[in-house]
Amino acid sequence: MLCPCNGRHTLRRPHAHLSNPSKGFLVNTYSPSQDQFTPAHCDRHFNRIGYGAMQLAGPHVWGPPKDRAAAVAVLREAVELGINHIDTSDFYGPHATNQIIREALHPYRDGLTIVTKIGFLRGADQSWLPAAAPQQLLDAVHSNLRNLGLDALDVVNFRAPGLEGADGSSIGAAVEVLAGLKKDGLVRHIGLSNVDARQVAEAQAITGIVCVQNHYNLVHRGDDALIDTLAAQGIAYVPFFPLGGFSPLQSNTLNEVAAGMNAKPMQVALAWLLQRAPNILVIPGTSSVAHLRENVAAGALRLDAAALQALDAL
Repeated sequence: MLCPCNGRHTLRRPHAHLSNPSKGFLVNTYSPSQDQFTPAHCDRHFNRIGYGAMQLAGPHVWGPPKDRAAAVAVLREAVELGINHIDTSDFYGPHATNQIIREALHPYRDGLTIVTKIGFLRGADQSWLPAAAPQQLLDAVHSNLRNLGLDALDVVNFRAPGLEGADGSSIGAAVEVLAGLKKDGLVRHIGLSNVDARQVAEAQAITGIVCVQNHYNLVHRGDDALIDTLAAQGIAYVPFFPLGGFSPLQSNTLNEVAAGMNAKPMQVALAWLLQRAPNILVIPGTSSVAHLRENVAAGALRLDAAALQALDAL
């Protein structure tokens, strides 16, 4: 199931154990720093369990959260637990999520990597609008810089067009703009989101790519071949909707495997991703500190051959 990887993968994973038997599931006994991946030609070291900040915005990723103090608390707990990779975008809210990240965490700890996305804007009707013209991309980078309180962005993913997956259109012009911003020092590393293999190759002909972020999880596996290709190249693969997104994963098999491990189903789903390939980084999102701790604890799980066989068959 694991594939060769040309990035640097450091694993110091302990055996999982049930730390709260009365509740029947894993709680936090694990630090994300025990399992790292460093993409090829990249100076950022990613703990493989990160945090996706989209859920910190209001309903439908629009407006501020109902409880801003709770959102701040989640972010602060995330870094205390050892998460060093936060995924965000200024089109979450819009602006609200980045502003909360700045409030909670600025000045940022050494080693914390904030990955943002550009390529879309939000309409007044809460719609998602492609925004890949050169000036729109430049404005988006400056908006992220301003709201995060940064002079340069660690990693910027170009979110390619297509609301139901990659549409296969050329992304070369947008990547050229990002390459120019990297040369200017506003962007340190470039990634891609919502892309297919051909689009990845098109971007790589222009500049180095450190990560790809696409829809992938236990029951949505269209990127299997791409994951293996990227692993061989030392490029991180970051599944969005790792737990199903707005429609959480549901499976009797998943429930049975989780019950046999004294874990929650979503913890097992995260553990499966971490065992799928060493270049996979997971960024489950939540607005709950308790749920955040459960997600981090999933890193301590190790699925045996029988569990993997059952889950792979889904």
